[in-house]
Amino acid sequence: MSKTQDHEKFRSFLARKGLRATNQRLAILDAALAQPDHFTAEQLLGYARSIDDSVARATVYRTLPIMTESALLREVDIGAGEKFYRANRAGQDSQVAQVVCLDCDRIFEIGAPFMSWYGNSVSSKLGLTPVSQRLQVSARCDALRDAGACPRRPASRSTHAQVKGPQRRV
Repeated sequence: MSKTQDHEKFRSFLARKGLRATNQRLAILDAALAQPDHFTAEQLLGYARSIDDSVARATVYRTLPIMTESALLREVDIGAGEKFYRANRAGQDSQVAQVVCLDCDRIFEIGAPFMSWYGNSVSSKLGLTPVSQRLQVSARCDALRDAGACPRRPASRSTHAQVKGPQRRV
């Protein structure tokens, strides 16, 4: 999808919700869609302020759920008290499994086309219709265990919160 198409989709979604497409919201959208990897709300605030320095933290936090609901972004909760986001791009698998490395705090996304079939199969046996599903695996780094060093781990990492943010690797 082009930037113009993304803007139009977002504007239409905002209009249906009775919300305005402000310059700050569009800067947040542009900043989010420009990111090649997962990002946090705080990281997005910095990216958006590089586009429009008037972007407020509260506007970022209010806009993220709107962009997620509009399907321009997807939310990834790895259970560490902080949510990550990633742009939904045309041509990307919509069904992905996430593998979260507990040692380097990276989120790896792998296509998982079986998830739709599995979710539908299990739900229909119970007389239910799936609304959403996710597959997330938490894992430890083999290189760290075997050699004492993780090639993906930031050198200055001492807590999860200090990591710059996960990156997608396939």
